Amino acid sequence: MSWKKWIPILIIIAFMAAAYFSGVTDYLTFDNLKAHREKLLTLINAHPLVSPLLFMLLYIVTVALSLPGGTILTLIGGFLFGIPLSTVYVVIAATIGASLIFLAARTALGDILKRKAGPFLSKMEKGFQKNAASYLLFLRFIPIFPFWLVNLAPAFFQVGLWTYVWTTLLGIIPGSYVYTQAGSGLGAIFDTGESLSLDSIFNPQIKIALVVLAVFVLIPIFVKPLIQKFRKKNDR
Repeated sequence: MSWKKWIPILIIIAFMAAAYFSGVTDYLTFDNLKAHREKLLTLINAHPLVSPLLFMLLYIVTVALSLPGGTILTLIGGFLFGIPLSTVYVVIAATIGASLIFLAARTALGDILKRKAGPFLSKMEKGFQKNAASYLLFLRFIPIFPFWLVNLAPAFFQVGLWTYVWTTLLGIIPGSYVYTQAGSGLGAIFDTGESLSLDSIFNPQIKIALVVLAVFVLIPIFVKPLIQKFRKKNDR
């Protein structure tokens, strides 16, 4: 394959390494947010147009480079911009960032996968392509899978860009809303001095609701063969 196909993914890897070694992600903590929240809110009120763009740019870079801190950044977005604007900013930025890493991975690794994939992986690829939308929505709705892994996996199976974009955009809305909604209440938690953890935000009830939603989008995969069999019987 042409070496030029590796340029996007190599650029991402280089920036990823620079971000890790610089320790920039260490600043994305609740303690830093609590310590500087007044300054941040003042800046946002003074620059209502620029501040959302800067936040979205930071979010895009975080997702595109698969850096840790995306969850905390989503909570921070909810705290800084409130509901529903923070959810809109997060969904758009996350979709753009995920699409960038998807394109980079597909460009560099797509041909290699086709040549070296075994029989099992080839069958999995065919099944994934036939029901790409349902599979992708399922992976997006259930946040137990790492976001960076779900961003990269479809690139290995040559999923279409449009299918990837719209399923990502739609699939991350529930989780993004949950986290930004929780983030919008961080100020009250900071004032009370209570400890904050991701487990307390993402409670079992929310997890169950997202799992049910994810299972629902898989229904077409199982219903489609039954419909096809029914049609064949009627055609005879």
